[in-house]
Amino acid sequence: MSLLPASTNGSYRGMKAAAWGLTVIAAATIIPALLHIGLPDGGAGVIGGLDLSGAERTIVSLFAWAGTTQFVWGLMLLAISLRYRTLVPLGLGLLTVERALHTWNMWGPKGSHLAGGHHPPEAWATLVSVPVLTLLLLMSLRRA
Repeated sequence: MSLLPASTNGSYRGMKAAAWGLTVIAAATIIPALLHIGLPDGGAGVIGGLDLSGAERTIVSLFAWAGTTQFVWGLMLLAISLRYRTLVPLGLGLLTVERALHTWNMWGPKGSHLAGGHHPPEAWATLVSVPVLTLLLLMSLRRA
């Protein structure tokens, strides 16, 4: 048994564009994760434009925690897209659910209390990502 078993790419029957789309999404997950982990404010103020005056240490800690989880998730998506392509539909399906839930949390009742109606850049990216992910998921399920 090894950490990385043999590749499953030869068994993948979906469209290759879906797998490569997942590679791009993996990179787009890893890069912000590193910013959340590495920036002194976790990106909450510098990138997200959030007011940190109320509970700065808590917010920064939460951004670092979220970045750590996001980083590991991105590494797994990268492994799926490059080496274990039979899992591409599963990865895209889970991403679609995750992004749909993020959209609900950012734009639904929980997001309505944001100061002055401000939404950080991720909130806008999430709105776009749900239909894109749905399309990639459908492509991954269609035989190439």
